[in-house]
Amino acid sequence: MGHSTIDPATNGRRAWNAGRVVGAKRALKPPQVWAIRFWLDHEGRLRDRALFDLAIDSKLRGCDVVKVKIGDLVSGGRIRARAIVVQRKTKRPVQFELMEAARTSLLAWLERRGGTVEDYAFPRRIDHSPHLSTRQYARLVDEWVTAIGLRKEDYGTHSLRRTKASIIYRATGNLRAVQILLGHTKIESTVRYLVVDVEDALTLAEGTEV
Repeated sequence: MGHSTIDPATNGRRAWNAGRVVGAKRALKPPQVWAIRFWLDHEGRLRDRALFDLAIDSKLRGCDVVKVKIGDLVSGGRIRARAIVVQRKTKRPVQFELMEAARTSLLAWLERRGGTVEDYAFPRRIDHSPHLSTRQYARLVDEWVTAIGLRKEDYGTHSLRRTKASIIYRATGNLRAVQILLGHTKIESTVRYLVVDVEDALTLAEGTEV
């Protein structure tokens, strides 16, 4: 069999994905979520703890997480139990819950942060940008996961988006509910998000008697 003249193997060039992990980023498991929270608290990272909790509960894409405004989260001086954000990608609103852990960390951060309801919840600290960039958010996620001993190549901002959705699906098997929570317009997109890795598949199989 011959080789193409553009085959990297024939000219000494490395393939574009050489050394990279290709495919969906892994969702975090509950112990890993709490390990990151513990580390952020220990390091006194008030902003990062609030950002992490918001990302987990909201199940938003990174481009939407960084653009959440204070008014999206606060009502009458209190953190909302439920919030609504219009997604940048689909232009459709998606509703999400904010659990007690997230409400507590968000309130502590916003009290320190100050600002008005029209301000972004997570401003950038340099260049006077109005909000964190998605690149900066991705770097923070890399830092968080490596801090608890995980490989940053296996995790990313989509890991946080997928985490709670994956847990809910495993607990309920309700694909339609997860689709609504993620704000997907097509069920096929939701199916791709709910990838079960080999370890999880074997654990499920070992727990099933025939």
